[in-house]
Amino acid sequence: MSFQSTVRLSLDSPTRVVCVLGMEISLDISGCAPKKCESFTIRGSPRVLIHICSSVITGKEDSIVWQPLSQSTEALVRMVSPSPAVDEDKVLVSYYCTDEETPAATAVLYLTGIEVSLEADIYRDGQLDMPSDKQAKKKWMWGPSGWGAILLVNCSPTQAGQPTGQDGKIFSEEIKNLSRMTLNVEGPNCILKNYRLVLHTSEEEAAKTRVYWPQKDTSCDFELVMGPGKPSYALSPLEDRGKEIFYVEATEFPSASFPGLISFSISLVEGSQDLSIPDIPIYRDTVVFRVAPYIFTPSTQMPIEVYLCRELQLQGFVDTVIRLSERSNVQVASVYEDPSRLGRWLQDEMAFCYTQAPHKTMSFILDTPRVTKLEDYPMKYSLSPGVGYLIRQTKHHQVTSLDTIGNLMVSPPVKAQGKEYPLGRILVGGSFYPSSESRTMSKDLRDFVCAQQVQAPVEIFSDWLMTGHVDEFMCFVPADKSENKKGFRLLLASPSACYELFEEKQKEGYGGATLFEDVRADQLLSNGREARTISQLLADKSLRKQNDYVEKCISLNRALLKKELGLVDKDIITIPQLFCLEQLTNVPSDQQTSKSFARPYFPDMLQMIVLGKNLGIPKPFGPQIKGTCCLEEKICQLLEPLGLKCTFIDDFDCYLTNIGDSCACAIVHRVPFAFKWWKMIL
Repeated sequence: MSFQSTVRLSLDSPTRVVCVLGMEISLDISGCAPKKCESFTIRGSPRVLIHICSSVITGKEDSIVWQPLSQSTEALVRMVSPSPAVDEDKVLVSYYCTDEETPAATAVLYLTGIEVSLEADIYRDGQLDMPSDKQAKKKWMWGPSGWGAILLVNCSPTQAGQPTGQDGKIFSEEIKNLSRMTLNVEGPNCILKNYRLVLHTSEEEAAKTRVYWPQKDTSCDFELVMGPGKPSYALSPLEDRGKEIFYVEATEFPSASFPGLISFSISLVEGSQDLSIPDIPIYRDTVVFRVAPYIFTPSTQMPIEVYLCRELQLQGFVDTVIRLSERSNVQVASVYEDPSRLGRWLQDEMAFCYTQAPHKTMSFILDTPRVTKLEDYPMKYSLSPGVGYLIRQTKHHQVTSLDTIGNLMVSPPVKAQGKEYPLGRILVGGSFYPSSESRTMSKDLRDFVCAQQVQAPVEIFSDWLMTGHVDEFMCFVPADKSENKKGFRLLLASPSACYELFEEKQKEGYGGATLFEDVRADQLLSNGREARTISQLLADKSLRKQNDYVEKCISLNRALLKKELGLVDKDIITIPQLFCLEQLTNVPSDQQTSKSFARPYFPDMLQMIVLGKNLGIPKPFGPQIKGTCCLEEKICQLLEPLGLKCTFIDDFDCYLTNIGDSCACAIVHRVPFAFKWWKMIL
């Protein structure tokens, strides 16, 4: 709010005014002019800036402007720095009669300048300097030349922001790592004691933030002065005040109902000596923050840690991933999840993200739990120090398998249709059109993803899959930029590529080679599979029709991904993979439909763990030719020329029995992007 007050000058006695830096005073020049006078001069002291007509008068130059009084004239007066004493600064308006060199009268305005400003890191450089344009901090601008302060969401695994002592104070060193907001007050003490300050925001914005004020007698005690239910805080009288530091955090990420902008204001209020007269607001200064979004990291980013679910039936998988992690110099952390939570499918329900401000980057787990009544989540106790944990529930929606993190994937940075996406694009699985049998991610969750703005989501077709998760038919792997300017390849499942491979092996005389040859009979029986030769698979017309349907579904997505990610055919590698169509079996009876959905016929090689150049790929148990699985051999031929190393993970039961993939039992914490999200051009 820009405050402007009108001051009437007097020839009888000097006029005295307190002027806040950033506030304009309008002087009525003509109002007190003697009747016989036809012109006037105006000048001010060094700390005063005067705008009149088209002229600017700076007191530093001791300049004088002559103006006629033939029409009503107004001057705008501002202070450029605080006054060291009361009435230290002044403006002189002298009135002249025709042909007279001596003024007929002079009006004097005494000014006492004070500063009341609220500052934050609006230029995102770690400094809290006052901007040259005080209006700039009231707006938030994207882009490399943008500005605006940033707040981080508190993603601490434990509840923060609650008083820890009987006096309502909070003891925490971590608060000093929050975004800072400073209140600067300068001016003569005898003037300041007549005013008070109120820090405030709206009720709605207060519910999404917390403001802490450090206590004077200790370095680690803080008072929670604003937050949910506390939209304002009245500071004590201003006498002998200088600079106050506040620490600010957000409690919510942007969403469909919350654009992510939070403004704080400091209001200067003049107290009334008469209790029957209300206080008078004199000035208000405002600074706007944007809540930092959460950002997903693609599989092409370098790994930091691998989190593994430790269960006895996963031991073979766990041992292999540990060896793979050691080869990649990646730390391994164990997770012991509650079995009732289906915690072994970590990758389906949670993912590592990060959120970032200029002064700090924080990694955290974003969790979309299926077991909504569970109040405690063991995963958060397995996290490394400094890693946060956030739960996002779906509201008013029947939870389906598409309402999980497993149905989200983020691409590496891309350029598509002339637009740069330096943080990649989120790929969300869904149905292309609504029907009684279609499934899609809940609107609440989709809107939450879209509200982050920085990874512009793309909806792709995944409802044809039994789980509906995009990671069952696609993934990204890193590639040397000398081979590919984009620095990555998109891997897409391809039944036709698998049939081509099997037909080639049949022509070479290996039609008798058997799929699932090394899998025990009881395992095959419990998974509804049987050992079959290449010739038998090729002769199965029903299976061929099912995979023709799958190929068409993937082709639709291929065209969409090429357009939305700016890809060409050489950026895509097709991976041989067969599917089969079955009825839903892992859902409640009220969610059963007559529609058939696709699930991988053999362990899905697209659901791999990417640890830099090392890939952990589900072992497909393909036909053995000369002692080598022809599917594994083909994958190595496709990927190893890119500098990638393929390791095949043997865990058949975990994959097929539970209609999932053992690789979903692990999630990878990755290095954040070097690009700063606030520099994006939206």
